[in-house]
Amino acid sequence: MIEPVRRMAYQLYARRLRDQLADTSLPRHVAMVMDGNRRWARQMGFDDPKVGHRYGAEHIHEVLVWCAELDIRHVTLFVASVDNMRKRGSDEVENLMRMIEEVVAEPLLRPANPWQLHVAGRADLLPGSARHALKLAEEATSERGADFHLTVAVGYDGREEIVSAVRSLLEQEARAGATLGDVAQRLTAEAIAEHLYTGGQPDPDLVIRTSGERRMSGFLLWQAAYSELYFCDVYWPGFRKIDFLRALRSYAARNRRFGA
Repeated sequence: MIEPVRRMAYQLYARRLRDQLADTSLPRHVAMVMDGNRRWARQMGFDDPKVGHRYGAEHIHEVLVWCAELDIRHVTLFVASVDNMRKRGSDEVENLMRMIEEVVAEPLLRPANPWQLHVAGRADLLPGSARHALKLAEEATSERGADFHLTVAVGYDGREEIVSAVRSLLEQEARAGATLGDVAQRLTAEAIAEHLYTGGQPDPDLVIRTSGERRMSGFLLWQAAYSELYFCDVYWPGFRKIDFLRALRSYAARNRRFGA
């Protein structure tokens, strides 16, 4: 009897939160640091904490449904950093890459899935099969138009992204015959932004990080300069719809100053 009562109370609370968001300003673009998969697995009593990666990967699609319901059309997810790829054990990295292939990339190929995939990060750091699966999903979903955009940051580091963008810009100018002095004279933030992994996409309005950690960990350092930040104590696989709605309620209550 207790469980049905809890479920009803949860549904009523979720509906109340949703009602509170009516006629408020919601973010156009939400970015999320999906932290705490391994800690969630240990908390749930699993012997192998890597199980958390599967639950976390499967949870992505549920969260995307919540975003689509609220007409949030741009979502960026921090899946794995460069440090994750280089410093964690090979078994764990292989497991994570397998989850990306099987649980993230493959479901995006289904015709009913509305999301167009974009990949941000160092593709050269990914195993061949994961790199191929993401490239295939990018190409297959590129025909879906410009309605819903999912960016997966994998093999990602914000500082490396900025360095890569500046290098790409300089190479482009050099091919056009410009001198270094010419480039320096007309260099703008907008020009650099065009060469970021996320070039052409809007900056995130809201960045959510789960697991209680209160830091950016190199995530979207350029793009999140004026983003609102929200830190949630729950681990990513346990991130509920009411947690998401609370984050949106917090965002809607803020007066965005954009550095002013």
